[in-house]
Amino acid sequence: MEISLHKVAQVVLFAHEMDRAENELRAFIDGLNEDEQAELVALMWIGRGSFDSGDWDEALMTARQEKITPTEDYLLGIPHLADHLENGAEMMGYDLSDAEEDLL
Repeated sequence: MEISLHKVAQVVLFAHEMDRAENELRAFIDGLNEDEQAELVALMWIGRGSFDSGDWDEALMTARQEKITPTEDYLLGIPHLADHLENGAEMMGYDLSDAEEDLL
């Protein structure tokens, strides 16, 4: 995974505060490069159970190939986005807790 854990943690924190931070979340995701956006989608899919952690390359390829709307629009339409990202990170062997604490 190339996207930094701090960037994933920032999206998670914004997503937990969607009512107050939707504009910030949209701007943050829009500011990520295409690779980071695809990785964020793939990570969410793994956390949601659409792919297994061993299918990272396939999830990433699918995220790149199937992008038809802006990533921020797609992700903000996903219920429980923060939970899926946290689960995905955990399933990939990453712990977001330190990165989240650094941002608070």
